[in-house]
Amino acid sequence: MAKTTVAFTNFTAGELSPRLDGRTDLGKYFNGCKTLENMVVHPHGAASRRPGTKFVHEVKTSSAQTRLIPFEFSTTQTYILELGNEYIRFFKDNGIITESNKTITAATQANPIVITSNSHGYSNGDHVIISGVVGMTELNGKTFKVADKTTNTFELQTVDGTDINSSAYTAYTSGGVANKIYEIASPYVTADIPTVKFAQSADVMYLVHPGYAIRKLTRSGHTSWTLSTPSLSGSPSPTINNTTDKYPSSVTFFEQRLVFAGSNDNPQTMWFSKSADLENFTTGSNDTDAMVYTIASNKVNAIRYMSAQRSLIVGTVGGEFVVSASGTTQPITPTNVQIQKQSSYGSANVDAVQIENVTMFLQRAKRKLRELTYNLNIDQYQATDMTLLAEHVTENGITEMAYQQEPDSILWCVRGDGTLLGFTYARAESVMGWHRHILGGVFGSGQAIVESVASIPTDSNEDEFYMIVKRTINGATRRYVEYLTLFDYGTDQNDGFYVDSGLTYSGSAATVISGLDHLEGQSVTILANGATHPNKTVSSGQVTLDRSSTKVHIGLSYTSLLQTMRVELQGEGGTSQSKDKRIHEVTLRLHETVGVEVGPNLDNMERIPFRSSAAAMDTAVPLFTGDKQIEFRDDFNTDGFVYVRQTQPLPLTLISAYPRITVNDG
Repeated sequence: MAKTTVAFTNFTAGELSPRLDGRTDLGKYFNGCKTLENMVVHPHGAASRRPGTKFVHEVKTSSAQTRLIPFEFSTTQTYILELGNEYIRFFKDNGIITESNKTITAATQANPIVITSNSHGYSNGDHVIISGVVGMTELNGKTFKVADKTTNTFELQTVDGTDINSSAYTAYTSGGVANKIYEIASPYVTADIPTVKFAQSADVMYLVHPGYAIRKLTRSGHTSWTLSTPSLSGSPSPTINNTTDKYPSSVTFFEQRLVFAGSNDNPQTMWFSKSADLENFTTGSNDTDAMVYTIASNKVNAIRYMSAQRSLIVGTVGGEFVVSASGTTQPITPTNVQIQKQSSYGSANVDAVQIENVTMFLQRAKRKLRELTYNLNIDQYQATDMTLLAEHVTENGITEMAYQQEPDSILWCVRGDGTLLGFTYARAESVMGWHRHILGGVFGSGQAIVESVASIPTDSNEDEFYMIVKRTINGATRRYVEYLTLFDYGTDQNDGFYVDSGLTYSGSAATVISGLDHLEGQSVTILANGATHPNKTVSSGQVTLDRSSTKVHIGLSYTSLLQTMRVELQGEGGTSQSKDKRIHEVTLRLHETVGVEVGPNLDNMERIPFRSSAAAMDTAVPLFTGDKQIEFRDDFNTDGFVYVRQTQPLPLTLISAYPRITVNDG
């Protein structure tokens, strides 16, 4: 029997297709994983447990699909927009934007409760957040719907419209304020929200949909946004903003021009504004004049997206085109514009994403992600399939994409079944690895559903990545806005956040942790002062800890799992594939990790010891960096897998794995 050690030195190929199970002749086989769930691939090779998500706020109407849109003026003036049924809400700095305070002077113990706030100015149906109340503290930190308002009073309802019965609440003493959630009206109804396209320049965003007149969203302050119908000057033919159900379906900016494209009656046409005069569409022959261009084709090639790079990339149902000037160094004009077909894959009706100088787009069936890059050798763009080695990952199709540039380059995708997909992409280093993420909690009898994603830059080291997650909470459907916490949380392990839809308490030592109304009735995972704590069930919006703590993370649990490909080694008898083999020990090289299990299969996992007998038992186990050698209790089999699993709200970073195996060559 031959004995040897196999090295899994990195995981940059991500999760590989089951169809590659025997492709040991493929170089990426040795850098890939059979399973990579709730784990993130880093460009330098390691795989880490993804951070948890923090709860921000429930969407306005949890019964209806909602979408997130990024608004980026600068790294310090960035917003997330909640686009729902005929409204838009706004988020900034991990919180929802509200209007100015309205002082509360009284609150009744009654059914329904009546709040007194002189000249509050609210309307029935407004949503308000109450805080700072003394005595009737049951109101603090919660969102309510305004009902039966008068000039100086209003009743409170749940966001679902149920009257609040405060009869058993503590009596109101004094103080408190109400803050109305800021929102503006929108024409878009739920069914059309997924296919709204947008493009932004400075404090202005243009939104398009073939069934709606073009809209212009303008920001002049945190609580000062307007959504209007722009007055486009000129007489483009056909008109693009006054024909019912025949409006543009795509929009972008290119070379100081505003570009619309793809109306229902002119699906292959693009309308370019005058240069530096974005709402002037007066055509002419001067270099700066507006222009209209229609893609010539022997079949209808409806435009699905436009992406501005060194040229204007146009994705259509039948292929991918490049719009440019006839001279490579010239800007486009009415007299030199040309369009050339680059590929014939066809594009889905999902906006492409630009990563550096690359356009990532979805092929027509939404199952293949393609990388459109310029090849100098052939003087043409090429569209390489990024899912070729992991076609199973996108089996339900992709409905939305968002790019997070920092700290690692990751393209986040929403799969049709609500699974969150990550694609770590560092082209210069040949890092292209897929990973799957299943968020904590459930929807119905299945997993929690991710419906929308968006990312915005910040002036810190990490971009903010937001999502809308649909779950069943206490028997009801809830849609929450949540954001992914920091990958690099610093040097204090108490700051590591590894629960979903969670919140953090930080303050004086406490045993009762409140503010958990959004997780009512749920079993929650707890990290208290850096140490794991027994799970608790949320009741009346709070839990009671077994021990007082000063810093507590509470939320829904999730499991992180890495499964290697089958071990492979060459011996005198040839390959180890299909032969009986036994992994009798494995060395894991870890970075800032604690609380991990390892084993040959999920039914036979061994928890790695991280606390020595000499260590104090009244403090959290410190994070470990280095090698851990673990014995495997396994029989001979033909598989040869290594499973690494984290179920506790603790970090895991696996740099490499070295299983020592015995192969039966007989």
